[in-house]
Amino acid sequence: MEFSELIRTRQAQAELLRGPEAPPLRGTLCVTGHHLLLSPGPQATDLWLLLLRSIDSIEKRVAGDSGTITLRCKDLRVLQLDIEGVEATLDIARSIEALSSLESVITSYPFFYRPKGLRLGDAWHFHPPESHYKRVALEVLLRSSQPLIGPQKLRCAEDEELLRAVLAGARPGAWGFIVDTRSAQTAKQARMTGGGTESKAAYPGWKRLHRPLERGRPLQESFVRLVEACGDPEQSMGRWLSRLESCRWLAHVQEALSTACLAAQGMDREGACVLVHGAEGMDSTLLVTSLAQLILDPLSRTMAGFQELVEREWIQAGHPFQLRCAHSAFSHARPKHEAPTFLLFLDCVWQLGRQFPLSLEFGEGLLLALFEHAYASPFGTFLCNSEKERCLCEVRTQTHSLWSGLSQSKEQRKLRNPLYVLNPLAIWPSVEPQSLRLWQGLFLRWTRPPEHSEAVWEKVWQIVTDEEKTEDSQPVVSASEPQP
Repeated sequence: MEFSELIRTRQAQAELLRGPEAPPLRGTLCVTGHHLLLSPGPQATDLWLLLLRSIDSIEKRVAGDSGTITLRCKDLRVLQLDIEGVEATLDIARSIEALSSLESVITSYPFFYRPKGLRLGDAWHFHPPESHYKRVALEVLLRSSQPLIGPQKLRCAEDEELLRAVLAGARPGAWGFIVDTRSAQTAKQARMTGGGTESKAAYPGWKRLHRPLERGRPLQESFVRLVEACGDPEQSMGRWLSRLESCRWLAHVQEALSTACLAAQGMDREGACVLVHGAEGMDSTLLVTSLAQLILDPLSRTMAGFQELVEREWIQAGHPFQLRCAHSAFSHARPKHEAPTFLLFLDCVWQLGRQFPLSLEFGEGLLLALFEHAYASPFGTFLCNSEKERCLCEVRTQTHSLWSGLSQSKEQRKLRNPLYVLNPLAIWPSVEPQSLRLWQGLFLRWTRPPEHSEAVWEKVWQIVTDEEKTEDSQPVVSASEPQP
């Protein structure tokens, strides 16, 4: 199928409304296979460009001889296009609907994206997991899906031997903790469908703790309700606080951080081995183990280390991004396989950065970039649901890596934390409700002026840069020279 078959009208005259703070942009609207473009004129330099894959929902309405298309994007932007001509409005809307929902991976934009300065194959092997495992050979943190014991209480000799070997390699007398991210009742019910929990008799030396974490539909609904509340400018303070509490998003943040702290404390303070598992081992387990590593491991809090952690724990470990991030908060479709688990992880990392502003080498800019690229990206890093699928689609040879794009020098100033100082200690976040905050830089990003935060960020960078220049310009005085 050719993209041209889905484009009913290639261009029309339109006016773009980008929000209360941005001036309207009027010009020629063009539809391509992967983008919407708006050009104010042949001599204009401020060409507006939108990746069609980033559109979450589209609404259209017509009146008289014109029409309006409202685009709600996966990065939570809301855009309005006022288009001349009813027929042109309807045709463009149908074109956008078709092109923004293509399911074929190999027809997506990353397979066509060829930026200057990057070569195919670069950075795909920046983060081999073997180097990490060698470095943390005595930090035993395991992750898995649930044991498949079923109603017959089946056993797996290989699994039992593996966990015995883990304890044998630890310090004498060490215990193992199994952190189950399901409730005890849910784990018990799972036996009827072939799942279950580890038998105490078959796994001596291991204690099981249940720390239920929401995933799937409840997590997605929480995200949707939060975005709806953040997009309502007319509500009173009381109404806003009530909606913020009822959506339970910060409760999910609290539960995730609390469970990660539990796993990290077991390893750091009790010398225990920790196994985290849930139903499938592709969602809540990644959330807990990733956060536990950030809490304990200083190298995971560096720019390169954090990218390595995301690559290893989320991408290579098989978090199904294609399914989980098919839509964001605006889509009218509600498939049960969609869930903002990765966004919840990024929010938890933002909370860590807010409580420990000097301990993370990266800033909010990197977290926002990862959120945007997970849902819609010109790079191939978050494509597909597993390494097997990426191999079959030749993602690593036919698309560019996001890590290569982020490594460009022009990007680093937006991504790095200018106040970073290496902290060799574990960072233990407070999970009390009063210690957690709404991530305004994400959820209120398009509803409030960004100038102040951007100006502050640039000012901090300027201060740090000036101090570094001053230090570099100081003369070096040897010990034998007289001091003034």
